[in-house]
Amino acid sequence: MTDAEDSSGEGVYRRLRADVVLARLAPGQKLGLDALRQVYGTSIGTLREALNRLASEGLIAAEGQRGFTVAPVSEKDFREIADLRLLLECHALVPAFAAGDLEWEGRVVGAHHKLAVLERRLLAGEPADAALWKRYDREFHHALIETCGSAALLETCTAAYDRYLRYQMVAVLFRGTVAAEQHAALLDCALRRDAASACRVLEAHVAGCVDHVVRTGALLPFAGGRPAARPLEAAPPARLRARA
Repeated sequence: MTDAEDSSGEGVYRRLRADVVLARLAPGQKLGLDALRQVYGTSIGTLREALNRLASEGLIAAEGQRGFTVAPVSEKDFREIADLRLLLECHALVPAFAAGDLEWEGRVVGAHHKLAVLERRLLAGEPADAALWKRYDREFHHALIETCGSAALLETCTAAYDRYLRYQMVAVLFRGTVAAEQHAALLDCALRRDAASACRVLEAHVAGCVDHVVRTGALLPFAGGRPAARPLEAAPPARLRARA
């Protein structure tokens, strides 16, 4: 991406969105326009447009004359987003599995392979970039439903997944063997075209993640809606730690 493209309206929107979803911008963090202008190298007007788009997606909170903040997190909101993700993806799995062909199988297997390799490294105690882990996770779950036949459903699933993903990135915690085994089970269900079993696995997968994040207290530092003060700048990639 060139500097010109990166400072365009669409480019700034994508960069801001990625920084919010990947928790580089912390929940509750104040987004001053002057500071953002320096970081993203664009105009105040372009920033306002991008922030308003993100506010419509529930990722940014617009506070009238007080400006913008990154949307806060809470246990209640996480559970609601998780329920929405399950509702949408389970609905998409049925037509996707029915329509999936050999080419689709290849994409699902390939997406799972990349995710499984990274999971094996994590289980061996090797460090990993959290953003790369979640990129592979996102690609695998998307591959499972990409043949559902509805562009609108896929778009809505993606939006719900990204809001769910933000909570995972705040926690930055890999659940270990159980998560890897559930991904393998989802692959097996896809190859057998067993959407009903896939939905049950997905329900356990998502519920386990939500319960683990809540139990470990990863959201507590943001419970008041404001993170500890820190400068607005590009953050280093989060590093994953495997569950003990």
